[in-house]
Amino acid sequence: MIPKKYLQNIRRLEIRTKRLAEDYLSGAYRSVFKGRGLDFEDVRAYSAGDDVRFIDWNVTARMQTPYVREFQEERELSVVIAVDISASGKMNTAAQTKRELAAEVAACLAFSATSNGDKVGLLLFSDRVETYLPPAKGRMQALRIIRDVLYQPAKSPRTSLRHALGFLSHVQTKRAIVFLISDFLDEGFDRILKATAHRHDLIPILVADPREQTLPDAGWIIVRDVETSELVEVDTGNPTIRTAFAEAARARVDALRHGFRRSGTDLIELKTGEPYLKPLQHYMEKRLSQPLSA
Repeated sequence: MIPKKYLQNIRRLEIRTKRLAEDYLSGAYRSVFKGRGLDFEDVRAYSAGDDVRFIDWNVTARMQTPYVREFQEERELSVVIAVDISASGKMNTAAQTKRELAAEVAACLAFSATSNGDKVGLLLFSDRVETYLPPAKGRMQALRIIRDVLYQPAKSPRTSLRHALGFLSHVQTKRAIVFLISDFLDEGFDRILKATAHRHDLIPILVADPREQTLPDAGWIIVRDVETSELVEVDTGNPTIRTAFAEAARARVDALRHGFRRSGTDLIELKTGEPYLKPLQHYMEKRLSQPLSA
C-alpha cells in the first residue's frame, strides 16, 4: 500500500508534468523519434505538391485522374528511461534533490511517450539493477515510473553505469530510445556507452547540483562522500582551493560532453532548482535541425 502523502505527491507531479509534456514536448518528441515504417491507409485525389512516387497508377487509370496513396506512420516505439538512484542523488543545496529533478524529467518523458502511443519502461540502478519495468503502454505505466523514481529505495549507495548499460543490452535486444539520467559520478563506462549508443538511440541527461560546480566561502568544512562515506576536510575560505574546485568541475563536464559526442550523441545538462523544459526543447530542436542517424 502506497502511503497517502506519496499518492498526493505522485498526483501533483502527474498533473504538472503531463501538462508540460502535452503542451511543449509531445509534438517535438513525435517529430524527433520517428516510427519504424509506414502503413497504407487510403487513396485520395492528387494535389499540387504531392510526391509523384506515391501515385497509385491502378486507381488513376480507373478514375482517369491522378490519385495518390496515403500512409500512416507505424509507431509503437520502445522507450527506456534509465535513472541513477545512487546516494549522490540525495544531494540538495537548491530547491530540490537531484533525484527529485530526475523524477520530474522522467515523468515528462514518460507522458510524451505514452501520449504518442509508444511503450515506455524503466531501469533504476545504483551499482546494481534496483528495478526494471519492461516497456508498456498507458497512464498506469507512467504513474508506476513516477512512483518508483521518487520512492524506490536503493540497496546500494554506489554507482555503476557499466553494470546498468550491460544489463540493458541483455534485456532490450530490439532497438529502443534510451534516456539515461544520472550525475555520471562514475568511471570506466566509455566502452559500454559507445556500444549502447550504437545499438540504441541513447540520450544522456546530466542532473547536477549547483554546489558541484562551485564551493561557497564558508571556511573550514568537513565533506562526506555519500557513496563511499569518505570524509575530507576542506578550507573553502582559500580562494585557490575554490578556483581549483571550479576548474575541476568544469573539466569533468567537458570530458563528459566530449565522451558522449565521440559516442554519437549530445549531453543534455540540467541543474536542480532551475527550469528543465528549455534544455529538453533545445535538444529536440537541435535534433530536428540536424537529424542524428537512428
